[in-house]
Amino acid sequence: MLLKTALCVGVALTALGTTAAQADILIGVAGPRTGAYANFGEQVFQGASQAVKDINAKGGVLGQKLRLEIGDDACDPKQAVSVANQFANHGVAFVAGHFCSGSSIPASAVYQDEGIVMMSFSSTNPKLTEQGFGNIYRVCGRDDQQGPVAAELIAKRFKGQKVAILHDKTGYGKGLADTTKKRLNELGIKETLYEAYTPGEKDYSALVTKLKQAAVGVIYLGGYHTEGGLILRQAREQGLMATMVSGDGLATSEFPAIAGKAADGTLFAFNPDPRKNPANKKVVEAMRASGFEPEGYTLYSYATIQVFAQAAAAAKSTKPKDINKALHAGKFETLLGKVEFDKNGDPKEPGYVFYEWRNNTFDLAK
Repeated sequence: MLLKTALCVGVALTALGTTAAQADILIGVAGPRTGAYANFGEQVFQGASQAVKDINAKGGVLGQKLRLEIGDDACDPKQAVSVANQFANHGVAFVAGHFCSGSSIPASAVYQDEGIVMMSFSSTNPKLTEQGFGNIYRVCGRDDQQGPVAAELIAKRFKGQKVAILHDKTGYGKGLADTTKKRLNELGIKETLYEAYTPGEKDYSALVTKLKQAAVGVIYLGGYHTEGGLILRQAREQGLMATMVSGDGLATSEFPAIAGKAADGTLFAFNPDPRKNPANKKVVEAMRASGFEPEGYTLYSYATIQVFAQAAAAAKSTKPKDINKALHAGKFETLLGKVEFDKNGDPKEPGYVFYEWRNNTFDLAK
């Protein structure tokens, strides 16, 4: 795959020219601008851009404007490393990203080597913050928190039904599937099938046939909306009415667009939706007025920029050592609520709830 060049977006540039640009604080946001998960990339780029716009409108950080550079990693590990190196070469002070765990983990090694603070809005694989780097954070939960919640829901809601566990072989999908499997097994539930599938394919009929022959009632999916939607639609076409349960990879309107009516009844775990918080009304309405619905990870991306801005203000510095110290010591007010990090860089209170897709939208599961 060809390596993409990071696109520099001068969100904070003014008519003052090069001198003003050099005085800006350059930060990066990384995710899939292209590829199968580009819709998630659009969420995080929009969220980060809106945060920069809002923070700059209030005077910026330490008297300087923020300037945002966008890096397209296409959720590809090699491309993510390329983006990370470009950010380092351009002198970014902070990186919001990456989106996919499979990109965040290899990119984090570059940020460690270069002394750059990185904060993911969506990467849930536990390994990301367990490498002992000290400069890697996330504002979302982890697979080993999300998976057990899903297992307990399946055990309670689908008692006695056969369970199939599927994963897409990625750091995110397999990690989620394995932590769900582990907790199900601890609860005395042995999965009927445990299968890997190849992302990017269009025909999953052979897998669906296997699921149908096994008479499964529940499909737990460790993966993303594209393949999940296709698998579910093809299951319905074969007459398999199993309920799909999954993780935050289904938190996009692209899922029902792919699955059609088969999406109805699908359950997925996600953090509480920050759009529902009245305190966030102004930001949500501003984004909707611009023609963008801030679903999924949009406001999580926004929150990472808020955390950086507050940490820099507390530290009176944008130096990585000072930012890290402020991040470990502080509590930060964000669109996600109060964010506080543990020693690994994980949020102390991630929290997960279940949502249900119905009529092309999702709401809290009943």
